[in-house]
Amino acid sequence: MKRAGFLASAALCAALLVFSGCNAKSDDITIGGIFPLSGDVAAYGVAARNGIELAIEEINNDGGINGRRVVLIPEDDTGNPEITVNAYRKLTARNKVNVIIGSLTSGCTIAITSLAQAQQVVLVAPAATAPEVTDAGDFIFRACFIDPFQGAVGGAFAANELRAKRAAILYDNGNDYSVGLKDNFITAFQNAGGLIVANESYITKDVDFNAQITKIRTANPDVVYLPDYYSTVALIAKQLRAQGINTPIVGADGWDGLAENAGDEVLNGFYSTHYVSDSTDPRVQNFVAAYQLKYGSVPVSFAALGYDSMYLIRDAIERAGSTTDSAAIRDALAATNGAYLTGNLSFDEKRNPIKSAVVVELVKQDDKLVTVYKTTVNP
Repeated sequence: MKRAGFLASAALCAALLVFSGCNAKSDDITIGGIFPLSGDVAAYGVAARNGIELAIEEINNDGGINGRRVVLIPEDDTGNPEITVNAYRKLTARNKVNVIIGSLTSGCTIAITSLAQAQQVVLVAPAATAPEVTDAGDFIFRACFIDPFQGAVGGAFAANELRAKRAAILYDNGNDYSVGLKDNFITAFQNAGGLIVANESYITKDVDFNAQITKIRTANPDVVYLPDYYSTVALIAKQLRAQGINTPIVGADGWDGLAENAGDEVLNGFYSTHYVSDSTDPRVQNFVAAYQLKYGSVPVSFAALGYDSMYLIRDAIERAGSTTDSAAIRDALAATNGAYLTGNLSFDEKRNPIKSAVVVELVKQDDKLVTVYKTTVNP
């Protein structure tokens, strides 16, 4: 779907969901949600919100949680940490929620973790991968693996699977996500015997990368690592290919959305992510079929992470036997050990999930860009 249409659809869906949340009944279980439903990374927020809504629909159709209906109250933070804080305060003060899913990016999530910990609000971050997200305390969880693991996956994949010896990196030096991935890619690639021949940076919101790409072309790399979000990666890839750099490009989960928002310039592209829609796992196949029926598109990993986040919360509330005892829900969540869409999930001492990552490749099928499974990398 093209961006303008995608965002318009997202805005309409957000409005409808806010309305439904406001009509929650007194005996409903209300879950807060904070996502970027508009702005530069709206594709992430809309996908995660859709995954959560699908999970809630299934849960309610199956009798709810202990016989009670679940309602999501979603808030749009546009990917802005200040708005994330306002959304958090609205959900906790006005809507009285004690469980929140969100936000999507690390910076926005970190903006509210100390508040959630202080107020004993259980916070589950579907896709915030920066290590410090859970540092605020034991009420903070995440459903995704963290940047050190993901960056290492990229470096090992480039060296071992792509047989690259010389790597170039182009990253956003003002984005913790991008910097963290870059640092861990370098360590893994060098440990595998590779050489970093160019390490170039830019500033958030830059759109012209030709000066950095000229230096990269001169360095003659075997692979280029691009640790950023899909909208920026699409711009960089066009300029890389325009300068004749046709080597493989490698990235991380921020690339989700490229297949819908880029062209042939991202072919020969590979990225680490949390699940693959073409999995043979019946659980994944059922999810993909239900999502396509409801939303008309193949779910990306953010949808799967949102879906898993809601089921993690459902299972924890059922084990805790309470919707109001936040400490009991926290303890039940920490004790998780079960099979979900994105793998068998348990939590380490920092409430980070212990699970595998997959690497997918962007390919052309029926004149359409899609992702296909390439390999799995274990922790």
